[in-house]
Amino acid sequence: MADEPRTKRRYDSRRRQEQAATTRRSILAAAQRLFEQDGYVATTMEAIAAEAGVALKTVYSAFATKPGLLRAVWDLALKGDVDDSPVADRSWYRDMLDEPDAERQVRLNAANARVVKTRIGPILRVIRSAAVVDADSADLWALIQSDFYANQRVLVESLAAKGALRPGLDPASATDILWTLNHPDVWLLLAYERGWTPERFESWFAAVAIDQLLGAGGSSAATDGSQ
Repeated sequence: MADEPRTKRRYDSRRRQEQAATTRRSILAAAQRLFEQDGYVATTMEAIAAEAGVALKTVYSAFATKPGLLRAVWDLALKGDVDDSPVADRSWYRDMLDEPDAERQVRLNAANARVVKTRIGPILRVIRSAAVVDADSADLWALIQSDFYANQRVLVESLAAKGALRPGLDPASATDILWTLNHPDVWLLLAYERGWTPERFESWFAAVAIDQLLGAGGSSAATDGSQ
């Protein structure tokens, strides 16, 4: 009796993808720990591989270069998960833009800034420090600033469409003001140099932004947020 034909084992691509995703997350976590502990310049790809428990070739296969790995760490910290959708498509950002009340919009923006900056603060410091001595880090720092500006501009355009900007304030100037208040440097100065809590930053940012953008709409804007 002839042997029955053997059934070929189906290639399990899903399992391979899950393994690759797990390895990628391990590398990102190891890189973030070392970047924050030792700084970007002092952290080597070899050290990251050892920290993640993978071969050096695996790190290079996943991220190609150390600047590419730093950008991936930043992207993950900014978004908070592995979802590839940009910040502009996130529900918390869309909810803020869809808010019909102008003052509530500004307060939601401040709340979002607190949540995001609390998460990105440590790696933000790494990038800011590295930007002084490393060209790739300087490019990333410039990109971070331009992205923050673009996101603040969208909010200002929404406020302007409502007719909510204070008299005499044009959208370009309003965006400059909001970007400055929400700039990563301001967060680093207040949170890390002056020891402000995230909650105090949120309160201050919301109050001053309401005063500067909406004028009469923010009666409590002169506070420093310490109450």
